[in-house]
Amino acid sequence: MYEDKTLVCKDCGNEFVFTAGEQEFYAEKGFEHEPQRCKDCRAARKGGAKAPREMFTAVCAGCGGEARVPFQPREDRPVYCSECFARMREE
Repeated sequence: MYEDKTLVCKDCGNEFVFTAGEQEFYAEKGFEHEPQRCKDCRAARKGGAKAPREMFTAVCAGCGGEARVPFQPREDRPVYCSECFARMREE
């Protein structure tokens, strides 16, 4: 009923095979559209969806050392390094 199809990945432009078994699976699940990306590009898209977080450097209000935080520090709020922050949470 189904035959292997050769498709072109919309990300990398390489050809990939949409097998008869995959087509049958898509039909069973009710998927209406053929895949647009090859396996490698789908895996990269799933795994690499999140961009690395931008980190900012500030002076720790507790020890005076360097603190790296995922937000833009403000002058009116203290910033703590991870060690001082953990110590404060324990208290």
